[in-house]
Amino acid sequence: MSITLVCQCGRRLDFKDEYAGRKVRCPDCDITNTVGPADAAASASGDPVFDREKFLLKQRVMTVNQRYDVADEGGQTILFVERPTFMIRNFAALGAALVAGFLVFSGFSAFLPDAEVVSTAADVLAVTGAFAAIVAFSVVITMLAPKRHVTFYRDANSRERVLEVLQDKKWQPITATFTVRDAGGNVIALLRKNYLFNLFRKRWVCLTPSGSMMMMAKEDSIILSLLRRLLGPLFGLLRAQYIFTRGESDVVIGEFNRKMTLLDRYVLDMTRDARRVIDRRVALALGVMLDSGERR
Repeated sequence: MSITLVCQCGRRLDFKDEYAGRKVRCPDCDITNTVGPADAAASASGDPVFDREKFLLKQRVMTVNQRYDVADEGGQTILFVERPTFMIRNFAALGAALVAGFLVFSGFSAFLPDAEVVSTAADVLAVTGAFAAIVAFSVVITMLAPKRHVTFYRDANSRERVLEVLQDKKWQPITATFTVRDAGGNVIALLRKNYLFNLFRKRWVCLTPSGSMMMMAKEDSIILSLLRRLLGPLFGLLRAQYIFTRGESDVVIGEFNRKMTLLDRYVLDMTRDARRVIDRRVALALGVMLDSGERR
């Protein structure tokens, strides 16, 4: 007999029985996989908590940080997720940035003429000072504001890390990038979103560690997306729903939908990915970012 392993990139690899339990690298994407039963999601994750098709996410209210409880289909909590907001540090960074911008603009203003009729040179100096103040503000707040990482814990008490999503850079004006790492610190996926695409239809791209396309998450309809831009969520009637497609194709392999409730509750459904090509850890990480990363 042989064991078939389906990598995250879609490559199928066959191994003899004696390879069961060993770690091997995919020749296409260089991801490290554990050889095991072909139908076990835990083969890739090494953790049975991810061995399921549906995850229920519930955001906790009345908390400073963004916190989620992840449950199975029966409602049993299986994971705890936290994304700190660093409120005090961000306020301090904002204050320091405002002071820096004011000092820079004041420095330019000191050279402005006192004449009642402002000259063209003075206009140029004032505009330059304002631009320099904005630059100083942006630089200082970027340097002082912390990165916002997402951490998945076994539960809220033990604080045992099982997964994390790291913000790559603090200053990302067009494309935001994140790195998904497992409990051992190994990179298992890369997440990207382009703010320009978000103007029309929100879209996140998920890549393998080598940079090849794994899957894409996007709003379920371009028409509904445009309506949301014009009308907003409309009391939940136009709430954002996402579909996961395999690679760059239109083949739907999963969904991430908000339930019709007063509180933020979501369902990540990967039942369409019957072959379990997508690592459930990556799908869950992307689902959390679709909420916290989009400030829904």
